[in-house]
Amino acid sequence: MATGSSWAWKPIARDALLARGYHSCDVVRGKLLLFGGLKSGELKEPPLGDVVAFDPTLLTAATVAPNSGYQRSRHDMAVLADRWLCVVGGWDGAHRVSAVCCWDTEQGQWERWAEGPSNDPPVGLSSHTCTKVSEHELRVVGREGGLRTQRRFASIYTLRVNPATKTYWYKEEESRTASRAGHSAMLLRNAGGYQLMVFGGRDSSDCEVAGRWGKGKIHVESIHAPKLTEQLSRLVGSENGSRQAPKGLRHQSCTVVGPFVVAFGGETLTKGRDTVCNDLYVYDTRCSPPSWFRFPCSDRGQKRVGHRTCLWNDKLYLVGGFGPDGKTPCPEICVLEIP
Repeated sequence: MATGSSWAWKPIARDALLARGYHSCDVVRGKLLLFGGLKSGELKEPPLGDVVAFDPTLLTAATVAPNSGYQRSRHDMAVLADRWLCVVGGWDGAHRVSAVCCWDTEQGQWERWAEGPSNDPPVGLSSHTCTKVSEHELRVVGREGGLRTQRRFASIYTLRVNPATKTYWYKEEESRTASRAGHSAMLLRNAGGYQLMVFGGRDSSDCEVAGRWGKGKIHVESIHAPKLTEQLSRLVGSENGSRQAPKGLRHQSCTVVGPFVVAFGGETLTKGRDTVCNDLYVYDTRCSPPSWFRFPCSDRGQKRVGHRTCLWNDKLYLVGGFGPDGKTPCPEICVLEIP
């Protein structure tokens, strides 16, 4: 068990199918579904294209879709109607792409969705974020670019999706953020409704707003996690953390838990040999203004980059990623424990 002064990542399962980084992971019908990613830190390594299901009750992993021509890494994913894994952009082994493809969990097959008539797609996306706003709308934030050029800012796109017609279309918003890659996005409630905040992915601790919506515009169910919410409240109320925002981090994990945001690990952009991190950050939106708290970890073995965290059944799961050397994939799944 990796321990900080007041929290721990407890391993609950280990399977070679889970050993990957820069993948996506989300919950569909009580199972954690992993897609794509990389098996090593080698630059020429082709991305994976399989879908793996982890059952948190049986603690078992199984391949539900083998590699079938839809390889991706450094992509993002959203779940539509508790059925489709909607994969957006990423690296396909040769290009940064902006195309949308979906795994239909009911039919057990891949679907390559078609571009709608008004589609205005980015040239290519990787290490971006894709946040679900409703069953028909996603918000994408990322630095557009091909193999040789990338913009000096991050664009914001509304991505509309229609599972009935299997079509999608991008629309670039007028607003932009500072140039970011490997950042995180968090959809948070406020007095007027919701706002999407992005942080990380650049040598800064700044948070930027990438979208605002009124109370009736967001149609995403929040996950009920009363026990974990209470534990996080107790953690930030302790004297074990420092008021410090994550600065210069990329490829960290980020999950909203009630009024809190939990970020973990990542890679520091400061020059040095030991760049992979294992700090836990908690963003508390109950205070005004909201505040970050940093909780360090002394166990080097729990350093992670390119991993994911998923919230399910009042537990936060840590899935995959590369370890302290940034090259070796981790086959464990862990859960966050706060005594």
